[in-house]
Amino acid sequence: MALNTIAYAEILQTALDKKAVADLTSGFMDANAGQVIYEGGKSIKIPKMSMTGLMDYDRDDGYTKGSVTLEYETKTMTMDRGTGFQLDSQDVNESNFIANASTVAGEFQRTQVVPEVDAYRYSRIATLAAAYATSYAVDPLTVFDVLMDDITKVRDIVGENEEIVVSINGLVKGQIEKLKNFEKVVSIGDFSAGEIITKVNKINNAFLLPVPSARMKDAYIFADGKTDGQKEGGFKPAEDAKQINWIIMPKRAAIAVCKQDKIKIFDPDTYQKADAWFIGYRKYHELWIKDNMLETVRPNIQPAATTTQTPPSTGTEG
Repeated sequence: MALNTIAYAEILQTALDKKAVADLTSGFMDANAGQVIYEGGKSIKIPKMSMTGLMDYDRDDGYTKGSVTLEYETKTMTMDRGTGFQLDSQDVNESNFIANASTVAGEFQRTQVVPEVDAYRYSRIATLAAAYATSYAVDPLTVFDVLMDDITKVRDIVGENEEIVVSINGLVKGQIEKLKNFEKVVSIGDFSAGEIITKVNKINNAFLLPVPSARMKDAYIFADGKTDGQKEGGFKPAEDAKQINWIIMPKRAAIAVCKQDKIKIFDPDTYQKADAWFIGYRKYHELWIKDNMLETVRPNIQPAATTTQTPPSTGTEG
């Protein structure tokens, strides 16, 4: 039976990994993790390079000596999340286990894991780049101009050849799409998130990625499953959370790392707590922005008095 449960776990894991990348609106950030060094535990090392610029060339002494420094910023992972499910042996046997487990795990991934990971990443970016954030109460008459101004500010720093991503609140994107000149200024581009390539709207040569508004707050509470009021798990906006209108940044700016994203399965004969199949899911993840990239990130956030445009998130999406 142990061999079967290992095979089941691999089948489920492969399916969920593919679905997570497809469903996460922040999935493109995972592709930026290739440069990090992981040596176990909670620590990650992120490379940071600095070098001197051009100097005068001397016809007698030749080149002025420059320097290049490669340093590693040590960062700590904080989000260690997990949940276990039981499927009663009278409802699920070995022949139909994979079908039932796939349904449960897929729904869990879609309604719980993906929204929470997205929400954490966007709130984390808003916190890290708070010094560069702007405040704006969305007005249909001015929203397009404000968005274009923010894109221009980022472009002015990174140049025209850098891929820019606008992760935009879905409700705000809806306001922009109502504008009469929207069709004239929008184009379509191929956007890659790992191996997945999709057609995405572009404005001012920046990719426009819509994000459900419930995932676009600047602060959340992530349930520990033990504290009163948090035993249902999931996440919800903090009491003082503000709505994020959009986050503009180079595609390579945010580094999302996941070091534990796996499923464990025990059959009823092995699992001792109940006559049931047990499915354990764990996700250990974090997000950072390199120090020298922070100034290129522009969160745009609603003032506190205007955060009632969407209902609070329960951590569940239908």
